[in-house]
Parts: sequence; C-alpha cells; structure tokens
Amino acid sequence: MRPVSAPGNSPQLRRPDGSPVRVLVVDDESTLAELMSMALRMERWEVRTALDGTSAVRTAREFRPDVVVLDVMLPDFDGLEVLRRLRADLPGLPVLFLTAKDAVEDRIAGLTAGGDDYVTKPFSLEEVVLRLRALLRRTGVTEAGAGTELVVGDLVLDEETREVRRGGTSVDLTATEFELLRFLMRNPRRVLSKAQILDRVWSYDFGGQANIVELYISYLRKKIDAGRTPMIHTMRGAGYVLKPSS
Repeated sequence: MRPVSAPGNSPQLRRPDGSPVRVLVVDDESTLAELMSMALRMERWEVRTALDGTSAVRTAREFRPDVVVLDVMLPDFDGLEVLRRLRADLPGLPVLFLTAKDAVEDRIAGLTAGGDDYVTKPFSLEEVVLRLRALLRRTGVTEAGAGTELVVGDLVLDEETREVRRGGTSVDLTATEFELLRFLMRNPRRVLSKAQILDRVWSYDFGGQANIVELYISYLRKKIDAGRTPMIHTMRGAGYVLKPSS
C-alpha cells in the first residue's frame, strides 16, 4: 500500500467555518487504520480512529465527524449496523465503506444500506483520499463559493444551504440523493442515461451494475414524488427525466 504524497497539487478542503475537516476511520486492523490516518492528516484534516463498532459510535457522538471511513467487517458488530447507529445520531453523515469482498453484490449491499461510496481491499491510500474529497464536495461540508438556487416547477434546491423544498415543504436528502437530484435539476426535461448519472454522481461505474441508479431514483421518488404529481419519470430503455409537475 503506497503512502500519499503531501498536499499541494489539490486545493485544501476545509469546513465552511474554516476549521479542518473531521474524519473518523473505523477499522479493526490497527496498522491499516494508522496508515489511513497519517494519509488523511497530510491533507491537514483532523482524524480519529476506532477499532470496533462500539467505540466508533461513541467516538462519532463526541467527535461529530464530517465523513466516516468504515470497514464492513468489525469484531463486535458489522459496519452496516454501525452505519445505522451513526445515522440515528447524525442523519446524512457521509460514509465510505471498506470491504475485502470481491462480489459486486456485496459492494452494492453497503450502498443499499445507506453508504455513499466504497473501496475494495487491497486499495491505495491515494484512492481513499480521492474518494473522500469527492464525498466531501458532494455533501457541501467543505468551503465553497456562493451557491445558486435551482428551481423546477414547485421543486427548489439551494446549492449553498443544501436545502430542498417541494411545494414549500422541506425534503431531507442524503448526500448522494442530493447530488443525484441536483444533476437532474440542472438538466430539466433532458433524458439522462444511467451511464451519464453514474459518471456524474459516482464518478465511476459499478462493473455494469447500473441498478444502483434505479435504487437511488427510487429513494428520490419516495421523498420528492410521494403523495404528489410525479416529477421524476422513467424513459424506458433511455434513462430518466425530471419535469415540472404542471
């Protein structure tokens, strides 16, 4: 596993208040956890580690991380249960899963449970850092310039505050759901293929497993369209399109 180079080519990411990004690394392999911590501290981020699920939940409550690197296999309870407990305290907390499993189905399981991304062991530290930077940008945790407000029909998305409203009613979205909706709203009335969505929202594909797009579209529909005139439409064989309800 290669160490990452010192920051310099990439812009430093910080929280909106200017303080360092907070990362919680959860892995029962202490050597690996320390290597990741060293790489993340080179990004000038504040890092805490936990070696099991119990300490991970306790540390998260005290530390209030901006993002979590979470191993699926832990000695007390698995990463999916850790995720459930973390989200109970910190809804929308972005999570990058670490998994030693090779099957695509196993990787998708973590995302289905609510994870935002994954890397498969063995991995390079550079890859972890890049994925975390992408996640942090996606969640809006890091400092950014003034945002804009996207409006499609009665659906409003504020890119600066990351608030979403439909018909004046607030809609709570996870980081990935927000990024997916933003992509759709930046392209209203345009049919977007699964490949386009995978490339824009996840920045890579899942070995042809475009059903992850179907999964997150279904999540969005439950939050955006439930009990209302649908705005998200499936164009069979082509992709998805978002249109005003009227």
